[in-house]
Amino acid sequence: MMTENSRAAEAAASVPPTATGSVRVARPKKRTPFWDNARFACIVLVVLGHAVQRLTYDSDIALGLYLLVYAFHMPAFAIISGYFSKSESPNRRQMARVITDIIVPYVIFEGLWLLTKFLVEGQADPNLTRPSWTLWFLLALGTFRLVLPYLALLRWPLLWTVVISISVGYLPNIDSTFSLSRTLGLLPFFALGWWLHEHDVVARLDLLRRRAWWVIPTAVALFAVAGWAAWFFVDTWRAIELREWLFYDENYSAIGGTQWWAGGFRLVLMVVALILSAAFFALVPRRTHRWTQFGQYTMYVYLLHSFVLYPFRESGVLRDLDPTWLWLPIVVVLSVLIALGLATRPVRRVFRPLVEPRPSWLFRDRTLAASEGRRSDPTGSRRPRETPAPRHADPRQNG
Repeated sequence: MMTENSRAAEAAASVPPTATGSVRVARPKKRTPFWDNARFACIVLVVLGHAVQRLTYDSDIALGLYLLVYAFHMPAFAIISGYFSKSESPNRRQMARVITDIIVPYVIFEGLWLLTKFLVEGQADPNLTRPSWTLWFLLALGTFRLVLPYLALLRWPLLWTVVISISVGYLPNIDSTFSLSRTLGLLPFFALGWWLHEHDVVARLDLLRRRAWWVIPTAVALFAVAGWAAWFFVDTWRAIELREWLFYDENYSAIGGTQWWAGGFRLVLMVVALILSAAFFALVPRRTHRWTQFGQYTMYVYLLHSFVLYPFRESGVLRDLDPTWLWLPIVVVLSVLIALGLATRPVRRVFRPLVEPRPSWLFRDRTLAASEGRRSDPTGSRRPRETPAPRHADPRQNG
């Protein structure tokens, strides 16, 4: 199996000498640790949000934490995905990747959920238009990619996505079918990520290297204030069903927003999500850590963690856990461990055919489904193709 270095050397051999007689050596593009750190932190928050959900019925503190997480974690994930998306017309391989990286895994995991629900609950609804649990984000990513080239043609694309997000909440016929309501609701954050990359904002402002002394204290203060507000006004948030608003999954009238200005409330939530996402990115470490590499495999965690949590959620084990000050930290720690475990090499080896299928039989040109030297997942993470670790390697480096 050819490695990245050997490919680079082979490419360099085919490059003609420059005018000075030297040879330009093609080097593999270096990964930026910040983005892998941000991806992994986001996926930990996804697992945490789903794990804490059952505790929210009996604990105000758990509900406050849940609302805080849901106020920004999926918008932040959408921003990251948009940052690594291209607005040019897709080529044949990029079009094929929508099928291999999004549509096929979606069908596979919908089938797994259909089987799981039938075995556990005795009934199941084989309806691919209604995504099961976490699978809505796969459809959202596919739609994001399909509409981005058209958005990029428009003047003021960010403004249009905000108008779309707010407007769809007034339309009762736009619902969770094909995850359309959430997709259009979160579209501004995806477009923002693309816009930041398109205008080279991160590089021009040197945001990944310089961090002023006041940035971290300000970010911590923002989260402290948001956390306090989520807990102190928890009865108000429960009364207005704030969690439903944060899902972007229902039209306004279905969740109590019958007033004409209901769209203004979504706009406020979008501003809050943007502020907290900025604070989140400000706190993300810039350097490489032992867990940084797991940010390359967030799709494994995203697609598999729901099967890990399903028995606990459905059995009622997570209900009536008291005291909260003991069980809530335990659930938080377990969420981190689940995310870490599902991103390890053994798990990836077993579940790669499901998470990263390469169904060459689907295509007339079978090479469109072939694994490339640099694999990717739908969130935009690209990485060297894995090779078996040598026997003498340090086992701590595996996974």
